[in-house]
Amino acid sequence: MPDDVTYEFLDEFAAAWNRHDVDAILNHMTPDGVLLNSMGASPWGRRSVGREEIRRAIIDLFAAFPDACWNDPKHFIAGDRGVTEWVFTGTGPNGPVESHGCDVFTFAEGKIAVKDSYRKHVTG
Repeated sequence: MPDDVTYEFLDEFAAAWNRHDVDAILNHMTPDGVLLNSMGASPWGRRSVGREEIRRAIIDLFAAFPDACWNDPKHFIAGDRGVTEWVFTGTGPNGPVESHGCDVFTFAEGKIAVKDSYRKHVTG
């Protein structure tokens, strides 16, 4: 794979998330990749490093939101960094969720080395 990440690559990554295809998601990330979920016990959310930790985090997310979907992804790339904006919908333990968010990426070797997620928190 070339060192440059493309919009098509990010479209494929987004589609893998919407299919809940954990292996395809992991194939878009470096083996030592870092996933920073928007929610967790620390200020940076849940931090998962390496394929096995990331696999567990993704499986946990899909278990909590079995119908999770990241709608209308829009990407931009600037060198070894990029962003995908999306609207998340899903049904979690407390009912339906809809929120706007984004993933901030760091790329290495033509893959995603860091995926750092941010999302709006909707209040009543």
